[in-house]
Amino acid sequence: MNLNPFGPHIIRQGNVPTVRSLLLALLIAAAVNPAAAAVLSIKVVTPEGRPVADAVVTLKPVDGPATPPKVGRGYRVDQKDIQFHPFVSVVPVGAEVSFPNLDPTKHHVYSFSPAKRFELKLFAKDQSRSVVFDKSGVVSIGCNIHDQMSAYIFVTDTAWTAKTDASGVVTFRDAPARAVTAAVWHPSLRAPGGVMSRQLTPGAAPTTETFTARLRPPPVHGMSAY
Repeated sequence: MNLNPFGPHIIRQGNVPTVRSLLLALLIAAAVNPAAAAVLSIKVVTPEGRPVADAVVTLKPVDGPATPPKVGRGYRVDQKDIQFHPFVSVVPVGAEVSFPNLDPTKHHVYSFSPAKRFELKLFAKDQSRSVVFDKSGVVSIGCNIHDQMSAYIFVTDTAWTAKTDASGVVTFRDAPARAVTAAVWHPSLRAPGGVMSRQLTPGAAPTTETFTARLRPPPVHGMSAY
């Protein structure tokens, strides 16, 4: 019978476990029982119950900093059919985003947003320019030639960031299993800065939380105040 209260991995010196053996036991326990994660879905709908696509949802722990996102490659915003594609992009801080021109006409891409001010002067079909987004925030972009062109780049500093799909839902399968601030941003949201938020505590069972978004009519031309 094992009478060792610290488990079979503890080596005793007489009746007292050594400091080294205690540290070893803690390391084994940490490996076997990693930090708990929760499955959390966020659903964004209008007051009439219609799903809201292209809403960006972020999670940040209340008791400490969020896990920073990893910076990958291949971030791009295409210019095609005199529009930006996608309309809303999500990238991590430090991402390099390319702006390939797939139209037969020239474009002049720019932003006056505090999170990133830049200007990509005239470039033609099959040419591309790149910008590094080194500060979190919302960046509104436009074309100095075609006023109807507008899009948004959400630059995030938390790994728990995603964009709602056509059904207005985003699911985090690795959400922190503790109190978090869940924030929802959308360019047409009737709220200060286009953001609404509330505190949630994901549990052991998968959870779905619903946010009701009151949206402004989309602008016909020009850029927003972001």
